[in-house]
Amino acid sequence: MIEVRGLRKSYKTYERGHTLADAFKSLFYRKPIEVEAVKDISFQVGQGEIIGFLGPNGAGKSTTLKILTGVLHPTSGEVNIMGYVPWKQRKPYVANIGAVFGQKSQLLWDIPPLDAFYMNKAIYGLSEASFRSTLDDLVQLLEVENVYRKPTRQLSLGERMKCEFIMAMLHRPQIVFLDEPTIGLDVVAKENIRTFVRKMNEEGVTFVLTTHDLDDVEQLAQRVLVINHGELIFDDHLAALKGVLGNHKRVRLVTETPLPDEIGPDAFVIERISPYEIKLEVDSSGQSLNRFIRSCSERFSIVDISIEEVPIESAMKQLYGTPANRLVSV
Repeated sequence: MIEVRGLRKSYKTYERGHTLADAFKSLFYRKPIEVEAVKDISFQVGQGEIIGFLGPNGAGKSTTLKILTGVLHPTSGEVNIMGYVPWKQRKPYVANIGAVFGQKSQLLWDIPPLDAFYMNKAIYGLSEASFRSTLDDLVQLLEVENVYRKPTRQLSLGERMKCEFIMAMLHRPQIVFLDEPTIGLDVVAKENIRTFVRKMNEEGVTFVLTTHDLDDVEQLAQRVLVINHGELIFDDHLAALKGVLGNHKRVRLVTETPLPDEIGPDAFVIERISPYEIKLEVDSSGQSLNRFIRSCSERFSIVDISIEEVPIESAMKQLYGTPANRLVSV
């Protein structure tokens, strides 16, 4: 569905001074500076995949997405999406894609979403039968029967986001780009949106998800691409992303007697809740988890113990510190 080869995008900006003399000099000469937003990235996305496209602020995510949606021209490289070059064949291309931006609404504030849906019907040239069939299916699936005739300004954030998804899906796109689709939503609204994405994915829709909400990634993405400093530093399945941390586990330990600051050579205290309760990160490559627990039970009178996976946030922090010239793939 998506094939990207050697994609680069650079901008030219100018060095600016802060003094009056610098401002005067800039009238005659400004020193040009080239900024490389995207540096020679390549990847492929198959039909029906849900891809998490991640990276810190300023990493080049938005620039890449703008190229993939045909908004920007790249400096060099090739992009082929469903047989289209996005920036060259924009009109037929956008008829086959959808986009949902959590911070940019497609709805009109003073009119009901239904009126905006009819506007999209005209834009995409949908037949009345196709439009009504798709609209009825989406309205029922997202449970907005009682809200999509109200003015947009009267809707809650969760209700508006559901209607944003209807706007993006009315023309039955094959690929949908999601940029922070659950930002600001409560737990129930987030789960409703995630359920909808899964349902559409089961029907063959491909999703490219850009988000800082790693719960969205864990619950939706089948594969993760991480970009940093304009370069692709990770391309693999979600399980491999957690493997970046190695054999680490989080252990919560509660004892009857006060616990020391050092528990063992392969256990690091990450939070001391009280003198009797701490959270540890244990590297089980140095010693097995069973051996560590036995050692603790011999040294301390354990009241409670729990073990869990290291959060994906820790893997992301480590990846964001990865040198830009090293691709991590497990």
